[in-house]
Amino acid sequence: MTKYLVIALGGAIGSTTRFLVGNLISSYIKSNYPWGTFFINISGSFIIGFFLVLITERVPMDQHWRLAIIVGFTGAYTTFSTFEYEILYLLEKGKIMDALLYITTSLITGLLAVWAGALLARQVIVK
Repeated sequence: MTKYLVIALGGAIGSTTRFLVGNLISSYIKSNYPWGTFFINISGSFIIGFFLVLITERVPMDQHWRLAIIVGFTGAYTTFSTFEYEILYLLEKGKIMDALLYITTSLITGLLAVWAGALLARQVIVK
């Protein structure tokens, strides 16, 4: 039962963070391009790359923290379903180039973010 509670807690924090970050970015950047979702997906990719490498290769971590951060927080924070909907929306509006740009930049930058997170985690010095 405890594992479900820590996942739920991580998820509550992750979804709240997603809402706040998305709104913050949208309030500063006025654009048809979905910058809020883009940033959330890229930063979520970095977070999962960083923490998975950190806790599997560098720093032993209790299973409950792993579940709370990776499954709960990151699962609720990232917005792949929103990403997919926004692509559909762009395509339905006839903005094919915007949709292709969004797909391409999200996938490439997301992969780079996971890689950067993994590299950074491997630099953590464990005493």
